[in-house]
Amino acid sequence: MQGIGKLERKALRIRGLRQRWIVNTVAPIFILVILIVTLFSAGVASYYYSSMRTGLENKAQTAADSFTSYFMTSFAEYNQRAVSYADNFEDKDHIELQFINSSGRVQVSSTSNLTAGTSPGTDDIAQALSTGKMAHFQGSDPQTGENILSVTCPLAFNGKVVGAMRYITSLKNVNTQVMISVLIILLVAVLCMALVIFSNLLFINNVVEPVAVVSDAAKRISAGSYGIQVENRYTDELAELVDSINDMSLKIGQNEKMKTEFISSVSHELRTPLTAINGWGETILGDTGEDPEQMRRGIRIILRESRRLTSMVEELLDFSKMEDGRFTLQVEEVDVQAEFEDTIFTYRQLFRQEGIELEYEPGDDLLEPITGDPERLKQVFCNVLDNAAKHGGAGKRIAASINREGDMEVIRVRDFGPGIPEAELPFVKQKFYKGSSKARGSGIGLAVCDEIVHLHNGTFDIGNAEGGGCVVTIRLPMGGE
Repeated sequence: MQGIGKLERKALRIRGLRQRWIVNTVAPIFILVILIVTLFSAGVASYYYSSMRTGLENKAQTAADSFTSYFMTSFAEYNQRAVSYADNFEDKDHIELQFINSSGRVQVSSTSNLTAGTSPGTDDIAQALSTGKMAHFQGSDPQTGENILSVTCPLAFNGKVVGAMRYITSLKNVNTQVMISVLIILLVAVLCMALVIFSNLLFINNVVEPVAVVSDAAKRISAGSYGIQVENRYTDELAELVDSINDMSLKIGQNEKMKTEFISSVSHELRTPLTAINGWGETILGDTGEDPEQMRRGIRIILRESRRLTSMVEELLDFSKMEDGRFTLQVEEVDVQAEFEDTIFTYRQLFRQEGIELEYEPGDDLLEPITGDPERLKQVFCNVLDNAAKHGGAGKRIAASINREGDMEVIRVRDFGPGIPEAELPFVKQKFYKGSSKARGSGIGLAVCDEIVHLHNGTFDIGNAEGGGCVVTIRLPMGGE
């Protein structure tokens, strides 16, 4: 039930994210499209009506000028001339021509005189008669209710307005044309909005939802669910992001596991020598027989375990400095060959007591000193030899050498034990890593060695040797750092 609840909450988050995305992106675009459609439609309608009015005004003005100049030779013949002009009007199929008297009534009409004697009552007539200038009217005809456009031009005789010539046309066809244009604009707008919504849904499905999934995984990782993996169903940059998240989660999980194992291992490693020290301390304190041999044996054990504790504490301190960026070198001129040989001679007798033969092969050339930290380099040599005895002591033999190869001084330490499993080789220098080895140790010694050699601009490599066993190769550049 808890798993179902998580899935439901996740689905609700994604659904809410989709809704917010659509509202925040589609809604402004929708408002913008509606505004554009409205303005464009108004512009189209204005263009059509303005073009039609201009054309009708030109016609009316030309006809009025012609009639005044050529037909109104005498006011007595005005009515006869108007009837004749209306009968011969060429555009009577789509334009009605009216002659208006000075009182605003229709005297003559090109439409079978059906409107003769009526008063249209539109503003253009009164305005043209009163001002002597052309006027227009657009709207519903007061008599028929039809949507019309009319243009009225005054007719003057001897400088006096005696009537007017009026052109009237229906706006039905124009309205139809405007409606078609607006519908086309709306269709284009709807297609654009559909494309926007479709592209947003694609974007949500391909980007937003995956990001939400990755974000949810990141929150789970930050909450402590280390090692979880996100299903990678993507092929673009998101695939790289998911791979990075998965890799991060895996490495954090591994580090947490190694950290836990490290704490457990260090606790065990510390408890063992402390137990020995406490035990032998109590034994010596309670020994009333004053056995000198037993006392010496106990003191030797206490000293040995104390040194081991000191070594472990120093490793932990070095690791802490390395993590904090405070791990530095005290550089001076160092004879690497002499330092390495001193370490060899020190460990040879110790290894012989454990039944391990330490072989040393010096190079043919006398190696030049380098600039470095002798204590840190000796720490590396001691750690490498300790590991060779600890993990490869079963081979009863360790081979060490130092040579010059090009401009590098190369130190090799090989054991003849079982070697390192191939699957563990890439991780042996990682902090806290101990792999399948059951030998004692904190798991940070090799990480510290790698850091020391790196600070000397050298390389620290671990691998399996031909014929069995493990080989450590240290390369230090000649001529200093």
